[in-house]
Amino acid sequence: MISGEGMRPPMPAGAGGAVRRLAALVGSMLCLAIAPVPAHAAWYSRTQAIMDTRIYVELWDTNAKHANAAIDAVMAEMHHVDDVMSDFKPDSELSRINEQAARHPVVVRPELYDLIKLSTQYSKMTDGAFDITVESVWRLYHFRRHIHPTDAQIQALLPTVGWRQLILDDRHHSVRFARPGMAIGLGGIAKGYVVDRSIEILKRMGIQHAIVTAGGDSRLLGDHRGRPWMVAIMDPWDLRKVVTMIPLSNEAISTSGDYYRGFVQNGKRYDHILSPFTGHSAQLVRSASVIAPTATQTDGMSKTAFVLGPQKTLAIIDRMPQYDAVLIDPEGRVIYSKGLAPPPGAPQPAPAPESPLAVQGQGPTG
Repeated sequence: MISGEGMRPPMPAGAGGAVRRLAALVGSMLCLAIAPVPAHAAWYSRTQAIMDTRIYVELWDTNAKHANAAIDAVMAEMHHVDDVMSDFKPDSELSRINEQAARHPVVVRPELYDLIKLSTQYSKMTDGAFDITVESVWRLYHFRRHIHPTDAQIQALLPTVGWRQLILDDRHHSVRFARPGMAIGLGGIAKGYVVDRSIEILKRMGIQHAIVTAGGDSRLLGDHRGRPWMVAIMDPWDLRKVVTMIPLSNEAISTSGDYYRGFVQNGKRYDHILSPFTGHSAQLVRSASVIAPTATQTDGMSKTAFVLGPQKTLAIIDRMPQYDAVLIDPEGRVIYSKGLAPPPGAPQPAPAPESPLAVQGQGPTG
């Protein structure tokens, strides 16, 4: 949840990113008193359902016609990326890869090729915890219908999972699979990518203050007219509860949670984020919020936390000075990266309540 209200976040500022954000918050209070407001300027917003998720755009403009044209351009870009990268649309370029790449190299447009190649870089960074080739196993699940595969079905397809089995040709922008049965899905990075593309469109159109959101992925352009955007980190199992508030400007944040698509069957929980190592639901955290300069960066890393767990994820985050993270572990403990961590002696947040998806009589991980 993101708000433009200028409230102070409850957690004290720690080192790194927290100091930067606190300074932005104090400075914005001064700007608020002196920033002129052009005549007829206003906030304009729109919500649409695209890419099987909620798309939200809010921006500040002095001209209603220009504002609506800017929002139209963002929505058009959302539809474009969906048409190219959706694995639900049989005529998309991504679907063509999945249909043909086991037989021969498939030449694709540069934007799709570049995002696939970027995905392999995140695979390297995370030692394979982020892997777009887990799609072959993911297709065995249907979370809305509460359908899951057997262990035997998972084991049969697990050899098709592995980003190193992608054969990428930079010269021809072609993609080939090393073995039959492979598939790729960009659901873990495409929304962040299109959010970044949308922000660039708004910049070119002269917009200086905006937010673009696709599902759990958001990027903020500028501030909220003299105040930082206040980002609420919600408890994944009680969306009425705010875990913490973070002031952000000119940054991106992605939040992934095990509440989005999940179900319990025969005493076992199934969540939509899968481990590429096992083919089963990754449940080493309940929620992961990652902050970085771009939404493409934050989108991939927020999924990784579910596979690696808090310790290994924060070891990666803390090596990259532009990243920060807020994780909630299976016991409900809130864990911050170094840049957001409260100083010694500050009160720690209370554990969040047990998941509504948890099996009665068992712990949160089911």
